[in-house]
Amino acid sequence: MTFNESKTKENLARAFAGLCQDGARYQFIAKSAMSEGYAYISDIMKELAKNKMAHASTLYRVMIEKIKKSKDNVSIEAGYPFEDHILKTSLIDSAEIEEYQGKNVYPHFAKIADDEGFGDIERLFTLISEVGLVNALKLREMAVKFESKSLYKSTKKVLWVCSNCGHREESKEAWSTCPLCSYPRGYVIFPKDN
Repeated sequence: MTFNESKTKENLARAFAGLCQDGARYQFIAKSAMSEGYAYISDIMKELAKNKMAHASTLYRVMIEKIKKSKDNVSIEAGYPFEDHILKTSLIDSAEIEEYQGKNVYPHFAKIADDEGFGDIERLFTLISEVGLVNALKLREMAVKFESKSLYKSTKKVLWVCSNCGHREESKEAWSTCPLCSYPRGYVIFPKDN
């Protein structure tokens, strides 16, 4: 089967469009997080947006390499989840979207690519799926902590770090205002094991 006749071509275009939209959605959530005083969550969402755009760029490059006509228009039909950008709900919504994509969408696209003889593209979809599942866990953990108001609390002493100045302090709870630079709690980096 040639690439231009394949379902993989359409799936690459669908994945590219979806990744671009996800990147934009994460930028919107980052802006919301910043306006709500959660600078570090904003940074995390910007990083996820950057990752989505890197995935999109990779798929775009593959599409350009494999497509026969340089200005070929690929028709796609796909749904897109629209959600609010209130931090309280968007973190869990984003976790669910990442999990769905990681468990269903990208593995399905990978199988089709493999069946059609595009092992290189199957591998890309598999790798994107793996990243999505890690993102889902990170977002879900953040959402649970955000909802339970335990982003800045731990049952044991952990290392808290100011993302602005690098001040470090080991305790069960992060400071309200950084003792070094006076930045608010929203700039504190969450320890991995709190």
